[in-house]
Amino acid sequence: MTQLNTPYPSTAYLTGFLRSRQIAAHQVDLALALVLELFSPAGLAQIREAVQALPVAKHTPQTAWFDGEFSSIAAATPRVLRFLQGQDPTLAHRINTRSFLPEGARFASLDHYIGEEGEDPLAWAFGALGLQDRARHLATLFLNDLADVLRDAVDERFEFVRYAEKLAAAQAHFDPLAEALAEPPHLIDRTLQRLTLEALEQHRPDVVLLSVPFPGSVYAALRIAQAIKAARPEVVTVLGGGYVNTELRELSEPRLFEFVDYVTLDAGERPLLALLEHVAGKRSKTRLVRTFWRDGHEVRYTNFVEPDVPFDDVGTPTWDGLPLDRYLSLLDMLNPMNRLWSDGRWNKLTVAHGCYWKKCSFCDVSLDYISRYEAASAEVLVDRIEAIVAETGQTGFHFVDEAAPPKALKALAEELLRRGVAISWWGNIRFEKTFTPELCQLLADSGCIAISGGLEVASDRLLKLMKKGVSVEQVARVTKAFADAGVLVHAYLMYGFPTQTTQDTVDALEYVRQLFENGCIHSGFFHRFACTVHSPVGMNPAAYGVTLQPLPADARFAKNDIAFIDPTPTDHDGLGQGLKKGLYNFMHGIGIDSDIRSWFPVRVPKTTVPRRFVERALQFDGSRA
Repeated sequence: MTQLNTPYPSTAYLTGFLRSRQIAAHQVDLALALVLELFSPAGLAQIREAVQALPVAKHTPQTAWFDGEFSSIAAATPRVLRFLQGQDPTLAHRINTRSFLPEGARFASLDHYIGEEGEDPLAWAFGALGLQDRARHLATLFLNDLADVLRDAVDERFEFVRYAEKLAAAQAHFDPLAEALAEPPHLIDRTLQRLTLEALEQHRPDVVLLSVPFPGSVYAALRIAQAIKAARPEVVTVLGGGYVNTELRELSEPRLFEFVDYVTLDAGERPLLALLEHVAGKRSKTRLVRTFWRDGHEVRYTNFVEPDVPFDDVGTPTWDGLPLDRYLSLLDMLNPMNRLWSDGRWNKLTVAHGCYWKKCSFCDVSLDYISRYEAASAEVLVDRIEAIVAETGQTGFHFVDEAAPPKALKALAEELLRRGVAISWWGNIRFEKTFTPELCQLLADSGCIAISGGLEVASDRLLKLMKKGVSVEQVARVTKAFADAGVLVHAYLMYGFPTQTTQDTVDALEYVRQLFENGCIHSGFFHRFACTVHSPVGMNPAAYGVTLQPLPADARFAKNDIAFIDPTPTDHDGLGQGLKKGLYNFMHGIGIDSDIRSWFPVRVPKTTVPRRFVERALQFDGSRA
């Protein structure tokens, strides 16, 4: 389970690549199919049976709501799904009456709004929402109510995005997954198994590739593999994707291979070519590339060194075979940047493989997806863009780079304008001085609608320790240049970095306040720093003043996040509440002039940041930076 509004790109990339090598390949999105099946009339009836089979003591307000309102829910759900698929837009009028959808607990947040009598409870959402947006938000709340019922009645681990995530995330031992997979299949499992068998029957594959980008994809992927092994044990199953590449690099757990035959690391093109040659009897196992496999009771890792497929030669992604008209444009978070992730179907494309900076101390810079930087030419990228638009009929693109390089974006923008190719695009960048006002305007002219980038801890001392390569002044000028060009700007923010003090944290929120006050950023999100074993902090903790907690000596499965001890006496939990509260209000234009200390639930010192720091940075001549 990744997201329901658009396909995760890995299958589109690999399908396009394999077909470019004349290898027959098909793709199926079983995550989307699962949700649509569960919320079909037959699926809803089965959920009701599960609710009614619960012991009285296990009934919850949500299951009572579902059972009591079942007729209305069953009548509304198919229409809600069609509306979220863009197939019935006029239903928005009915949804917005608040009398069409049966409302469960998820709608309570709307009614908790305190305002003038008769005032619109959604008016705070970055201005009054339009008709369609308002209805999509209400329809998303309705689906979240149904997800709550699935959690209460079928599987407490169910989530649309992070299904059973705790079974796999940084899980040193395979036991939790093994125990869950040994349990009798419940309604969700049985539905997924049936969809798996239908896909097997339709495509008759010799090899099945399972892409698991996140920990919340692993449990269901192994349920799929389990179904394949039971029905067609001769089919070769292969596990890969972002989760594998970050967490299973030291895999030694043989029980995983009861479900899959091979596990491959990093960019999939070269390992797959080698593996398919092996399956065809043209290559021995000793010449596999970046591949784990089981030999008796032992796990072997084979990496016969061959060059990766050049980024220019990986082919054009294809969405052929995916039901592009059935994805659901959800609107659960009203933050204008966050909605881009869940609302609308975006063609996902990569401008360059890896990161051209690859120095940030919190990032997995030692891994291939960051460390191996390789860009495609602007001509090749626009060829791919034109082919994708012709195939999908969609002109929206999300560039999924770790950090899209300014030089490549400039060339891409010029090529798009030269050819007269009109698209809308957004992606992630580094806020570096190369993004001049002139370049920002050029990118906007080429279709750039939004950018995100890491300000991380808004402290020059910590930015230097992070090796971020930017300063707060520089971030202010770059973000303002994008904002002035009409581009939505989102800042990734971090707290809890090693040696971060309470004063650093208070000053960081003051910098953020001033960035909002001066129209530099429109949106942001604070997340807690997590140390990973593949980052510079994880590999050299002493340089950052922390001590790592030892991992279990018998760890045989996942290894990624690692706990650490920071002797700096800072209450990051208490401060985190204040950071998020302040940021949330700033995004709504509230409290911009308030004393920064007022947002924190704990006593904090006053800020040391000059009141007009960002204003003066914007007046500074950037050419002297």
